[in-house]
Amino acid sequence: MVGVGVLYGGSLCVGPHAGHFFGETGSMLVLSRKKNESIVIDENIVITVVEVRGDKVRLGIQAPREVPIHRSEIHDAIMSEQQALKEEPPAVHPAEA
Repeated sequence: MVGVGVLYGGSLCVGPHAGHFFGETGSMLVLSRKKNESIVIDENIVITVVEVRGDKVRLGIQAPREVPIHRSEIHDAIMSEQQALKEEPPAVHPAEA
């Protein structure tokens, strides 16, 4: 069995059912992996540690093409842009006025 730890309400839950708490309070699942070891998400996403060099970790991600994968700063920019478009009033063309 792979060790699983979940930060839950300030406590660390460890064991086969620790993942049960993930998502209920926005907690974070914390796993340890070494180079060439992987994590499987929902049977169709595999994240593999490709390289560890200093404080940088290179990850390889295998996922279906329809699953969007972005670094967090890119995701934040996309979300900001989409929110700005929602808040922007629709343009009125002179012929429509």
